[in-house]
Amino acid sequence: MKNTICLLILALCIAATGLCTATAVSIENDVNVGDIIHFGGIDWLVLDIQDGKALIMSERILEYRAYNEAWEKNITWEVCTLRQHLNGSFYQTQFSNDEQARIVETVNTNPDNPWYAKGKGGKDTRDKVFLLSPYELVQYFGNSGQIELANRPANWSQSDGILDDEFNSMRITKDNDGKAGFWWLRSAGDSNGGAVQVNSWGSIIIGGGSVHNNDEVGIRPALWINLETEH
Repeated sequence: MKNTICLLILALCIAATGLCTATAVSIENDVNVGDIIHFGGIDWLVLDIQDGKALIMSERILEYRAYNEAWEKNITWEVCTLRQHLNGSFYQTQFSNDEQARIVETVNTNPDNPWYAKGKGGKDTRDKVFLLSPYELVQYFGNSGQIELANRPANWSQSDGILDDEFNSMRITKDNDGKAGFWWLRSAGDSNGGAVQVNSWGSIIIGGGSVHNNDEVGIRPALWINLETEH
């Protein structure tokens, strides 16, 4: 609840001004949930703090890229080319050696799609950099309860699979040009030929979009970092 309140205040500030005016704080300072920190040349939103570590996600959409470079019907987060990119070239080129030393390898569970039986999450993964799952998204950006199958909207239909709720505005994200865009989550959509997205007005497309031919969908990487360096 505390995390959601902090992020809601930040979202209201963004909505009121049309842009984020928060000043990035140093990672060496006292970091709190809802802060913007500068790390690896990127501004990150602090989502959670546990045991001297912080979960951070890029404040903006960093780039647009397909979830998988080729269309396949059985893609999971474990094998998609976007995961390879984030844990490969992105990780290697974006962060210095000292910054890499602060990034914590995370074991991510990959749950099945909450609304579609054919959307399978696949195996757990070990990631330096990752995308949020739909469950993590609502944990940190407000949970109306509709993510659960039994509580999905009454007007839900198999063809749309979109979660609209009072927290849409908190999920709207702009790119570096100031344009609101779609962005990927790591979970399968209505099948494993698609992946869940957040659209430009903040709704969660739980039915997903094609993993291929979708290089206009953005990425907001997430990672855990140590807030204190080891001496």
